[in-house]
Amino acid sequence: MILIDGGRVDKAKKFEAFKNLESSSIFFPNSITYAPYTTGAMHAVFSGSYGNRTGTDSYWHIYQFKKNKFLTITEYLKQNGYHTFADGHTELIIPKQGFDTFNIHDENSVDLIVHHNNLLNQMKSVKNKGEKFFLFLTYSKIHTGIMNNVLKVYNNFSKDYFENKNKNEQRYDKLFKNADTYLSNILQKINELKLDKNSIVIVLADHGISIGEKFGERAYGAFCYDYTIKTFCYIKSNDIEPKKISQQVRHIDFMPTILEMLDIPLNKNSEKIDGVSLMPLIKGEIEEECIAYSETGNPLNEKAPPKEPNTHSVRTSNWKLIYNAHNNTREMYNLKNDPKEINNLIGKDFEIEKKLWDELIEIKNNID
Repeated sequence: MILIDGGRVDKAKKFEAFKNLESSSIFFPNSITYAPYTTGAMHAVFSGSYGNRTGTDSYWHIYQFKKNKFLTITEYLKQNGYHTFADGHTELIIPKQGFDTFNIHDENSVDLIVHHNNLLNQMKSVKNKGEKFFLFLTYSKIHTGIMNNVLKVYNNFSKDYFENKNKNEQRYDKLFKNADTYLSNILQKINELKLDKNSIVIVLADHGISIGEKFGERAYGAFCYDYTIKTFCYIKSNDIEPKKISQQVRHIDFMPTILEMLDIPLNKNSEKIDGVSLMPLIKGEIEEECIAYSETGNPLNEKAPPKEPNTHSVRTSNWKLIYNAHNNTREMYNLKNDPKEINNLIGKDFEIEKKLWDELIEIKNNID
């Protein structure tokens, strides 16, 4: 599993390594994250459940993950004889339970191509012993560039940032081009070592990055607009035919999908997960689209986000409703006609509004 931290789906469709991967994978270009920041997003990926149920629903609640109630994909794999390894720029990004080894790299100085090639060589040794492995790699350099050149330079209301969208996009494109070079090299190394044989390779983003679309969010984590919550995922396996699945899916769906691909049943003694397996979609069956729920903590004028989420959204392929709990306002957008979410249709007598609101309240308040 390769995490491209801060990867935008619109850029993934344009850069070479990502386009090549698309042609050989199951490609989900309409993949909705639970949280537009890494910790909330990835805890949801690993548990198959929303953070408002697992406890990890804000930057401040990483250690409140209910590990006694929710099994992670790592724990499932560990219980089924996999050696488990992770590498990231911090141990906070994913749940640590179930990992045999958890490496931390210095995101400001590490050469991730060299570093991750070395880890892949180690996995080859594991495989040569006839043993199974799970390797999680974090490409953190987009995050590093945004942290050093945006987060430390501007605030969420800096006019200099929002009035220079072209400059912001050029900065981001350079960062993504480096990610493209990294991905090309890592996938080539995986092929050279024949680690792709009898394996599943997953490449996904946790969230996107603002380039100045909406005043009040210079990077990510403040709003629930599509430029941060709609991302990508590629699943590559010799057992499945490549295809593009345009239907909306959710990050929480990847965990049960992987388990089904590996014939690992869900533990009935653990809490029921929110995600569903995408294998029926992958097999070409018609499946009803699931509502995607996202939430975050808008810091507003504060320097740090709030303890509890104050911005919530539900989304279908065509519609999105956003509830800003901090000022009790709502927004609704027709995503098909208004993908940049400019024309707020709340209160315009669309029947979908009540349905989306009821769904949002039900998921937000954990109503069965």
